[in-house]
Amino acid sequence: MPFNTLFSWLIKKRIHQIDLFKKYPLEVQNEVFTKLISSAIYTEFGFQNNFFRVKNYETFKEFVPLQEYEGIKKNVDRLMEGEQNILWPTDTKWFAKSSGTTSARSKFIPVTKESLEECHYKGGKDLLALYYSNFPGCKLYNGKHLIIGGSAQINPLSADSYFGDLSAIIVNNLPWWAEIRRTPSKEIALMSEWEEKIEKMAQSTIHEDVLILAGVPSWTMVLAERILKITGKNNLKEVWPNLELFMHGGVNFEPYRDHFKKLIPDPNMHYVETYNASEGFFGIQDQPFSSELLLMLDYGIFYEFIPMTSFNGTESTHVLSLKEVEIGVNYALVISTNGGLWRYIVGDTIKFTSLLPYRFKITGRTKSFINTFGEELIVENAENAMAFACSQNDAIMRDFTAGPVYMNSNQSGAHEWIIEFTHLPESKANFTTSLDTKLREINSDYHAKRYKNLVLDSPIIHFVKSGTFDNWLKKQGKLGGQNKIPRLANNRVILDQLLLESTFIV
Repeated sequence: MPFNTLFSWLIKKRIHQIDLFKKYPLEVQNEVFTKLISSAIYTEFGFQNNFFRVKNYETFKEFVPLQEYEGIKKNVDRLMEGEQNILWPTDTKWFAKSSGTTSARSKFIPVTKESLEECHYKGGKDLLALYYSNFPGCKLYNGKHLIIGGSAQINPLSADSYFGDLSAIIVNNLPWWAEIRRTPSKEIALMSEWEEKIEKMAQSTIHEDVLILAGVPSWTMVLAERILKITGKNNLKEVWPNLELFMHGGVNFEPYRDHFKKLIPDPNMHYVETYNASEGFFGIQDQPFSSELLLMLDYGIFYEFIPMTSFNGTESTHVLSLKEVEIGVNYALVISTNGGLWRYIVGDTIKFTSLLPYRFKITGRTKSFINTFGEELIVENAENAMAFACSQNDAIMRDFTAGPVYMNSNQSGAHEWIIEFTHLPESKANFTTSLDTKLREINSDYHAKRYKNLVLDSPIIHFVKSGTFDNWLKKQGKLGGQNKIPRLANNRVILDQLLLESTFIV
């Protein structure tokens, strides 16, 4: 039996299981909750937080506190040094490197055998299962799957533990059914030198029969442009005639959609979004013509939700279970997982669009941010870098805002900044360099995207006349002590308004 036919047959069983959790979501979440507590009852965290007394969701909330990364960092550090049975009973040997927080340049999220197999890999299988269900005639396993992932490196704190981008951890541990169709070679896929990696990926895949692309849109665009330059082709369908699916996630796809239609001018090309974070695989776009994501309920993740109207970080008191959520309300996502995260505030916000089944859209972050290219720039990063640049250039900043410049086939992306000073720096060029240097120092994801200008170019800085921001706030009816312009935005709405109305200082 051809493998493509065998795989199509096998996934029908999984579609039935997905239909069951869509029909009985609360029962499935209760089973996940019970299994998580019973699995970790004899861990150090389980003893400290009275897991033996947790009988239901209410007692769980009573005994187990909400946590952010700062709250788990000491335990993660111990795991990275080789200690075990702290957060989860089985050995934790992999750590997904993510962007930094208030206390660290990077976060290291523990990844267990269970979270890899029962969550991340299960999500990959389910994506293909749902795709086959929606498009029964497809033959994805007749060709290659090009995965554009990160890099992994040995963790120097322990000979038997490793850290890297989540995508690299996944590639490094792929099950056989995924590895047999993956391209390029693992040696190329896990390279850390991105300029050389993009070149080798392009050279090694242009003669393959690629049917699936998987990756973050920004890096996929960089690879695509390089492939077209090498081959002299006009679009990717001329390189890979059977290409039919792009699996993407990590950032909002909308700013890239039109450009991808030019890269792949085929009405039969399909785009499927996933919500696969370092902390877990949460959602899949299960309907071909809808941007909503299906909440995946049987991946070893128990979900809680904090309405953003009452969000106060780990001090939040209004925390809801799945059965209590409502359509159209913005929630901060809280998870307990088979990776050893307990009541962990992910930092993302979502809004439900349906409750049977539970479908949602990602609405942003719990804090103001820019994440158009996967750089995960938060306000704290921006304010620290701004303070550094001012101190280095004898300047006094009054206010600022920043947003993205979208990449296209002719240029990399960038961040555009509008800054109002009470004391101007002498050199805009020196100020820009100071700001950029500090951002690269304190945010590893920003640094990766700035590497050799492959995804992000140098910041574009505008100095504006005094009173610019007050005038904008006044026009919005928001001038006053309690109102201020957002420091960062993941779109250009405010930025473009200000650029039209501002008087610039050269």
